[in-house]
Amino acid sequence: MRFTSEQRLDNGVLVREFTLGEIPGTLWTPASAEPAPLILMAHNGGLHRRESRLVGRARQAASHGYAVAAIDAPGHGDRPRSADDDAARAEFRRAMRAGEPADELFEAFVGPLVAKTVPEWRTTLDALLELPGIGGSVGYSGWTAVGIRLAATDPRIRAAAFFAGGYVPRAQHEEARRVTVPLLLLLQWDDEGNPRGRALDLFDAFGSEEKTLHANVGGHAGTPWFEVDDGERFFARHLS
Repeated sequence: MRFTSEQRLDNGVLVREFTLGEIPGTLWTPASAEPAPLILMAHNGGLHRRESRLVGRARQAASHGYAVAAIDAPGHGDRPRSADDDAARAEFRRAMRAGEPADELFEAFVGPLVAKTVPEWRTTLDALLELPGIGGSVGYSGWTAVGIRLAATDPRIRAAAFFAGGYVPRAQHEEARRVTVPLLLLLQWDDEGNPRGRALDLFDAFGSEEKTLHANVGGHAGTPWFEVDDGERFFARHLS
């Protein structure tokens, strides 16, 4: 892991950009000298790790004593996109605008992307846990399809908060039964791209004995900011 820049915020949080092989990422660490529990903050939908809502969530969590890391998945953010990636995203948008079924398009795209992204998160986690100032439990927040695979296969993940708005391949609904860590699932009740029935079925499939569903009215991008505070209380219960 090579750090390429750093910035100290007014509240003492240290923000560092890093590269790990081909993987670009950002690490936020609190001002405290005590080892901090770690939250992996993943995004999807072609977004950048510097997307404003992700950065806001990361800074707030770091100010409350967590280390937070985000990386750009293949084809996201600073990573190069292939012509096939761009064509697939253009077809998603066209189908959504036309009101056409898009599940098969997402199925063909998201499954292979998860298979490429999860090993990169594991590699990043290996490197992060070797750094001074990071220790204790690990949580995961964000991209559901990647989080299901990580939480089901990596015992270092101790709690997970997922956003139900991203497409989850059909095979992962069965894989969700292997997720047994404490779970918080955020659902936008009127999400135009994710029928609530499918999200409720996914919630039911998770094997966690402790799982909580927070549903709010509104569309895909309308998750209330107070859910960030609730998410931190969730992680405080399970990562402290």
